[in-house]
Amino acid sequence: METQFLSGLPIAEKILSEVKKEVAELRSKGIYPGLGTILVGEDSASAGYIRKKHETCKELGIKSFNISVPSTATQAELLSAVKEFNENDEVDAYLIQNPVPKGFDFNKAVEAMSPDKDADGLHPSNLGRLVLQQDGPVPCTPAGIIEILKFYNISIQGKHVVVVGRGPTLGRPLALLLSMKRDYANAAVTVVHTGVKNLADYTREADILVSAVGVPSFIMPDMVKPGAVVVSGGIQWEGRKLLPDVDVSVASITSWITPRLGGVGPTTVALLLRNTVQAAKRKLK
Repeated sequence: METQFLSGLPIAEKILSEVKKEVAELRSKGIYPGLGTILVGEDSASAGYIRKKHETCKELGIKSFNISVPSTATQAELLSAVKEFNENDEVDAYLIQNPVPKGFDFNKAVEAMSPDKDADGLHPSNLGRLVLQQDGPVPCTPAGIIEILKFYNISIQGKHVVVVGRGPTLGRPLALLLSMKRDYANAAVTVVHTGVKNLADYTREADILVSAVGVPSFIMPDMVKPGAVVVSGGIQWEGRKLLPDVDVSVASITSWITPRLGGVGPTTVALLLRNTVQAAKRKLK
């Protein structure tokens, strides 16, 4: 079986091209979109993600701001950074890079964010809007996976999608998006996790399998139905090497699979910046 790759690069390029045009239009009206990032700790992978976001902002004409909170800081200092961005009119949207080091409460920090400035759609108010299918920022990685499937004309309607992982940044919102009664959704979705016995009995039933657990090579060929579409949403870093949830050997039996590099990551960044521009458009009202 010849496997085809679900590269996120062309999707990201298309989205960023559209964002760049919107930024130029806003700037012509005196509105300068701004993205803020809060980096907690000194994790090199997280710092790399932040750096990439700021580089892309510069390319698009989006102003960017960063607050670094050291791993030796307190939760109160993290909340102070959140308050600073809430009150900064130049910052239209911002995010707290996740994961944060032990000793910090990521959820409490997200709850303290202004929902209108939530770049990644993780504030409880915005997740609630997602459940109710109301307008609002959508978590970027799940939205990116939908965009990838759509770009490659992977049918979702009525298909059985198995999502491995139930985290609030990917597994849960993705399951919601896929099961909604709307265009490019309406799937039968099963959500499982690492605590499920006989996990492979579920994953082998998937027409589309999405892994979101952050464990390298967690998904092996014996867990996948031949001909399935497989998306690796979870990753981990080993030094400077990115390791996806889905082992490279899985490609031998799939119809479509995300590559180790250039899969979901590029679309996540692109949609983050699209959310930022959407937030900046409020200033037109």
